[in-house]
Amino acid sequence: MIDRRSWLAGAAAGVAGIALPAQAAHRRRRIPPSDRVNVAAIGAGGMGAANIEQLTSQNIVAIADPDLSHVAKSFVDGSGAPIARRAALKAAYDKADKYADYRRMFDARRDIDAVVIATPDQHHAVAAKMAMERGLHVYVQKPLTYTVREARLLDELSRANPRLVTQMGNQGHSGDDGRRVVELVRGGAIGAVREVQVWTNRPIWPQGVARPAAWPTPAGFEWDVWLGPSMVGWGYNPLYAHFNWRGWQPFGCGALGDMGAHLLDFPIWALEPGLPTRVETRHSAWGENQRTADAAEGDQRGSYPLATITTFTFGNAKGGPLTLTWHDGGLMPPTPPGLPPEAVMKPEGGVLFIGAQGMLMHETYGEKPVLIGDGTDQRAAAIPQSLPRIRDGRQGHEMNWIRAIRGEEAISSPFAVGAPLTETMLLGIVAMRAGQPIDYDGATGRITNLPDANRYLDRTYRKGWEL
Repeated sequence: MIDRRSWLAGAAAGVAGIALPAQAAHRRRRIPPSDRVNVAAIGAGGMGAANIEQLTSQNIVAIADPDLSHVAKSFVDGSGAPIARRAALKAAYDKADKYADYRRMFDARRDIDAVVIATPDQHHAVAAKMAMERGLHVYVQKPLTYTVREARLLDELSRANPRLVTQMGNQGHSGDDGRRVVELVRGGAIGAVREVQVWTNRPIWPQGVARPAAWPTPAGFEWDVWLGPSMVGWGYNPLYAHFNWRGWQPFGCGALGDMGAHLLDFPIWALEPGLPTRVETRHSAWGENQRTADAAEGDQRGSYPLATITTFTFGNAKGGPLTLTWHDGGLMPPTPPGLPPEAVMKPEGGVLFIGAQGMLMHETYGEKPVLIGDGTDQRAAAIPQSLPRIRDGRQGHEMNWIRAIRGEEAISSPFAVGAPLTETMLLGIVAMRAGQPIDYDGATGRITNLPDANRYLDRTYRKGWEL
């Protein structure tokens, strides 16, 4: 059994058992089903606009983003929303108070009930902890955090304060197909599973490229706020904002951070293997190495490798060790013996469970599961539904959070789910940075074979943005 109250030595030693200040608990109001929730958005120009699109039935009271002109375009143009919803998005934007810096928003607005956080990864934990300390419910886009230590901290904070409703933005966790995948695997449709193959076509943004020169910052873009807790002193470049930040180490977590919360979710959910005990990442070349003479910046490289293969070994999994292999950058696992020609491993992404009595393959977000092998369909037909279904499935993930806040529905993907999943994903990044396989003790949150690599489990924060 993994002790989720065990912490990284040193930096996290004083955090375990953290509780909210009394005034924060006092401010948190009970919201009956008849009321609307007062929602604020932090990071609202990209995925944040898509999240708010699903929440326009609520009171969108405030928006915080360092580039409000980008946000305005997303809300007015609808960020891909159907025409019928664009008017609601524009109305939400027009009505909401607007801030460049979410720290100022928290100081100014005391009527916020809940916060959607859809910033670049380096802000996730800092913004979420600030919100939770104020007694606010939080919805955080994936990956939940930028570091392993941050994932453990948010997990502990949420467990210590169970009245706060938390949700990670891995929408597939609410989908009917994905929930059926979990039922089928747990129910024995393909027998015991000791191997899982996972793949994605990400990155679909630049990686493995040199750091570009700084450009003049566009008017109205608060670049210093955008950098937030990141220690690098990089100047603005459109290769970072507003989408490509995922590929740059100081700001994002690459393809694994982007898609791991969707693709690793179902194997970890279905098989409950605990945390990995060994992780190894093989990869193409990093982008230009950005080690600097400034020790405060630490080992901040440029862009992530274009393609990686990460092998996660779960030595404490039920029934024996489990091996899960991740492929990105267009790399694909080999076709397993017995896979029929009509069972196409689509390059866009998917998961293949390899069991003792058959295989199960599904697309990204757990969709379109296919059983492979004699007798699998018959065994599947006898496996009953055991997991609750979320209203509106994947499309209802944001409103599931609202309904849970109002006590109408159980939450789908709380931090108790999202934090260990994120910890697993990020250990792949740690192994990449270490350049060697790492042996990990989940009970203590320590790398045991390479003591120096433990520094990659944490980071240093810029003054004013400390965790």
